[in-house]
Amino acid sequence: MDLITLGILGFIALVVLLFLGMNVGFTMVAVGFVGYILAVNPAAALGIIKTVPINTVLSFDLSVIPLFVLMGQFCLHSGISTKLYNTCYKWLGRMKGGLSIATIGATALFATLCGSAPATAATMGTVCLPEMKKYNYKDTLATGCLAAGGTLGILIPPSVAFILYGITTSTSIGRLFAAGLFPGIVLTILYIFTIMIICRIDKKAGPRSDETFTWGEKFRALKDVIPMVILFVLVIGGIFAGLFTANEGAAIGAVGSFIFLVFSGRLSRKVMKAALLGTVKTTGMIFLILVGAKVFGAFLTITRLPTLIAGGIGGLGLGPYGVIIIILLIMIGLGCLMDELAMILLLVPIFYPLVLELGINPYWFGVMLVISLMMGQILPPVGINVFVIQGVAKTVPMGTVYRGVAPFNLACALGIAIVMTFPALALSLPTALYG
Repeated sequence: MDLITLGILGFIALVVLLFLGMNVGFTMVAVGFVGYILAVNPAAALGIIKTVPINTVLSFDLSVIPLFVLMGQFCLHSGISTKLYNTCYKWLGRMKGGLSIATIGATALFATLCGSAPATAATMGTVCLPEMKKYNYKDTLATGCLAAGGTLGILIPPSVAFILYGITTSTSIGRLFAAGLFPGIVLTILYIFTIMIICRIDKKAGPRSDETFTWGEKFRALKDVIPMVILFVLVIGGIFAGLFTANEGAAIGAVGSFIFLVFSGRLSRKVMKAALLGTVKTTGMIFLILVGAKVFGAFLTITRLPTLIAGGIGGLGLGPYGVIIIILLIMIGLGCLMDELAMILLLVPIFYPLVLELGINPYWFGVMLVISLMMGQILPPVGINVFVIQGVAKTVPMGTVYRGVAPFNLACALGIAIVMTFPALALSLPTALYG
């Protein structure tokens, strides 16, 4: 069997095993290890297994991941998600679909502290779903807006997806955070417009809330988001201003969120254990994916399949925009089957050299890549965020959730088109901050 065929079979085996529900990290390690045995020999495969894990996890650059995860865990257990939702609800609840719009606003704000799409969706789902059920919102709108809103966690900084993209491509994480900010706002607005259109078409999808709040109550509710704003400005603003590195900003954010937890009055041994355990589990999952991607990537490199794929796309003569569209379609297609972090670690090394060769700005490409992964997270047949929300909703059928996210997929596609047409949305802030 020639190496190219072996590489193709290895990739097919990976996709099939992931579709069957196997653990992402272990699957990539297993397929990569077996593939390396077949491509080279058992001794070389054992050498990869011995060296890759330790060399990967000892990287100082990766310390930013557990620190941002810890920051998100402290914020989660401080009850900020409920406060954010209540604030948005008081301002927007009287509108048609107002609870869903408040959900999008709250998930966007929470995403600035969390950085993970499934975590954002799960956290906000437990807060928002009961309220929307209380006011007889249709399940399609209630679950759809939550699944879609949760995807904002990988676009609005700080984002683990941008961190891994930056480490993989040796680009500035601070610039990537800056590049994702305005597109994140654009996607949030597109999601809100989507809800308004749904409620205009279907009058019963999102009834108005019968509660009213005075202007005094609305403005007093804003005090609940002040700590979050301070933390965001301190961490992300400090990184943007060059006052500290991404690693230092993550450490400051973790300390700041811990102080916030203390003053929230929720700190206890149980909460501290849950926050630290959640950090370890999430970090362990990410690092296992990192190791798996390195092992599987080493196998693919031996087969020369990445070079063949990149060369084939580059040889189509489609020009920069045509190549970008092909790459994004591949990312969207595979993104509905695979974890977004695994996608970045596996496919970015394949396409990034081609992107640079065509003179495409890597930060602009990174933003469009992440939006395409957002779309993949709410597309059938898998769509990780759909599974997360269905798990939270429990009694809502999976088909209902898929119908609910369909309009938001169109919003994601429109978001990609907007950022592609107006690159300044992604590039103006990094240029202003870094030159």
